[in-house]
Amino acid sequence: MENNSRRDFLKKSSLAAAGFYIVPRHVLGGKGFIAPSDKLNIAAIGCGGKGWSDILGAYDSGRNNIAALCDIDDRQMKQSVEKFPLAKKYKDFRIMLEKEKDNIDAVTVSTPDHTHYVSAMAAMSLGKHVYVQKPLAHNIYEVRKMTEAAVQQRVVTQMGNQGSSGDGVRRMMEWYKAGLIGEVSRVHVWTNRPVWPQGIAKPTAKVEVPKEVDWDLWLGPAPWEDYQPGYHPFNWRGWVNYGTGSLGDMACHMMDPPYRVLGLGYPSEVECSIANTAWTEPFKEGYFPESYPAASMIHLKFPRKGKSDVKMTWYDGGLMPERPDEIPADVKLGDWSGGVLLLGTKGVMMCGVYGSNPTLWGNDSLKAKGEKLPITIERVVGADGAGHYQQWLQACRDGYGKHKPLSSSFDYSGPMSEAVLMGNLAIRSYFFRSPKKDKQWLQEFDYNGRKKLLWDGKEMRITNFDEANQFVKREYREGWKL
Repeated sequence: MENNSRRDFLKKSSLAAAGFYIVPRHVLGGKGFIAPSDKLNIAAIGCGGKGWSDILGAYDSGRNNIAALCDIDDRQMKQSVEKFPLAKKYKDFRIMLEKEKDNIDAVTVSTPDHTHYVSAMAAMSLGKHVYVQKPLAHNIYEVRKMTEAAVQQRVVTQMGNQGSSGDGVRRMMEWYKAGLIGEVSRVHVWTNRPVWPQGIAKPTAKVEVPKEVDWDLWLGPAPWEDYQPGYHPFNWRGWVNYGTGSLGDMACHMMDPPYRVLGLGYPSEVECSIANTAWTEPFKEGYFPESYPAASMIHLKFPRKGKSDVKMTWYDGGLMPERPDEIPADVKLGDWSGGVLLLGTKGVMMCGVYGSNPTLWGNDSLKAKGEKLPITIERVVGADGAGHYQQWLQACRDGYGKHKPLSSSFDYSGPMSEAVLMGNLAIRSYFFRSPKKDKQWLQEFDYNGRKKLLWDGKEMRITNFDEANQFVKREYREGWKL
């Protein structure tokens, strides 16, 4: 009895002590107080342009610390340095990660596409959570390896296609699941990009590298070539060594709604046509394989188990699909940046960029049914894209395997990015040429890659035109192999 009383006393004393010392944070620090233990220490690779907005998104109005900043161009870093003067500053992300690996929890990657892979993989190899701009990487092989690494390294990941956290795509999912437009087997996706030069010859002028720029680091794993202001800081998107063209800029935003709504996976085939054929003189076609085309159409087919295949066509450079009969002639298709059409057996769904302003078109009662349909999918909290960052940040705090599902973690955005980059594989194959046996008519070359390409998604291989497989991955410059 005496021992039992002693145990009860000790138990009650411990509870009382715990109740005395553990005080709610808002009492200690006031309303809105964030304990230091709740703050993430974040490093940013790429600070200009989109990098700046990614840094602000990760900072989350002071909820987290921006611990380190990295950019190859001091001019691009200036705004971030002024905002976060206590952050350590670097030009080489490899040095930053080595020196700061014990001081950071997560990393944002907002560099040109050709350095996404080396930056993100280096961070993940250290167990750091990553937020990577779209598309995930420069080619299909890199995307696949990043998707696998996220699981192997047990890190929280998010791709920067913020519309995937928006209400619009979730409303479209609800409409489709409710069967409002019936079964969908045809999709059209388009954008007004490029809004930078494409389909042009490489620049050859000798230009001095700005003193603020480390050009060797900017090139990273890409082949060496001299600095050109037409590559950095913005127009890199149009060049195959660095960017991923109109597809890389916008398709991860525009293709996300149909990809998510219809539950798509790897495509089984791809075919393209392009408007890159500028005639340099009568009957002589321009040949600019180093630059993406000024406009293109990409046709993808997605097989679905137990359902009809989905055929999706991508248009860029101002090209657009035919207006469905269900949409009146005076209604604008999509928005300024582009749009999406899902053609169903009972009606049509349309939205703008990021899945914004989704609408239903068909019989008179279809819109009313859509408006009355209850919300069944949880929405991501956070206006103007902030929720996409906040979702990732909270998942980083919760830890891998303990967090709620994210909108665009690599298990989803990886396969989608691969589908996007299939378009570029087709474009680059379109340029592939071999000498003609008969050179008497027009061109001296046959373009053997101008065909439908059949794709084995699991094996990452074109099965009917082996020459196209050289574009699945790329060779790295000496010193840049991971």
